[in-house]
Amino acid sequence: MKIAFLGTGHMGLPMARNLLAAGHQVTTWNRTRARAEPLAEHGARIAETPAEAAQDAEAAITMLADDEAVDEVVFGDAGIYEALPQEAVHLSCSTISVSLSQTLAEAHELQRQRYVAAPVFGRPEAAQARTLKVVAAGPADAIELCRPLLDAVAERTFVVGEDPSHANVVKLCGNFMIASMIETLGETFALARKSGVVAATFLDVLNGTFFGSPIFGGYAKRIAGGEFQPAAFTMALGLKDLRLLLAAAEAAEVPMPAASQVRDRLLTGVALGRGQDDWSAAALLAAEQAGLQD
Repeated sequence: MKIAFLGTGHMGLPMARNLLAAGHQVTTWNRTRARAEPLAEHGARIAETPAEAAQDAEAAITMLADDEAVDEVVFGDAGIYEALPQEAVHLSCSTISVSLSQTLAEAHELQRQRYVAAPVFGRPEAAQARTLKVVAAGPADAIELCRPLLDAVAERTFVVGEDPSHANVVKLCGNFMIASMIETLGETFALARKSGVVAATFLDVLNGTFFGSPIFGGYAKRIAGGEFQPAAFTMALGLKDLRLLLAAAEAAEVPMPAASQVRDRLLTGVALGRGQDDWSAAALLAAEQAGLQD
């Protein structure tokens, strides 16, 4: 398929590379052109604007940081909205708000384009290894059209309905579970350490008992080793996702008090200048409040 790939950061770059390896024709764009240029040696064409990348595409994939970036790439000057052909699909892999996803669905329908929300679970190493998990929602025919693309970048795709915003709700719920897990790990490591238990020893117990998930174990390893740089997913982005989750919860009249507490934890970290640390660095706040110095 002819693909426009917009956003070649930590996640987008390996995803676009996997699409090229699967034989798709990829035209890519990134705000900082140098981050897209490594794809040229794999056969990608580098566009100067999102519109140029999308003008002949069968599908345009966005993998961008936040609502503002997606809005600009879609609706801004030289955005894909006016350039993407009719019947082509916008496949949005970004973690964005429920409200923006609804806006995108309505706008693309007016333009006789199709829209599929397909946010992903997984860190950059999973994108590199093609072991991402995708949560997709949108028109059934559009999802089927995108199957070869999803299969090229992910190990499994979960289809959760025809309303694209449902995929965004599921993704935000999943990220809240991760954020809650990080908070729990931070508190338990702080208690164990202050009680005299060596962090590596505590980690060994956890690994040998109830750690069956690579997500849970992976973050525990980061916390135990104090490995908060380089950040694959920053605390600032985690805060953004918790805010999106709480906005969706308020709109649905669903109280989520624990989510508010985790949001405040991440907000504290950002306020203290740790916004660009990996979001697992929220565990540092629990350690510091326990009087631990390292």
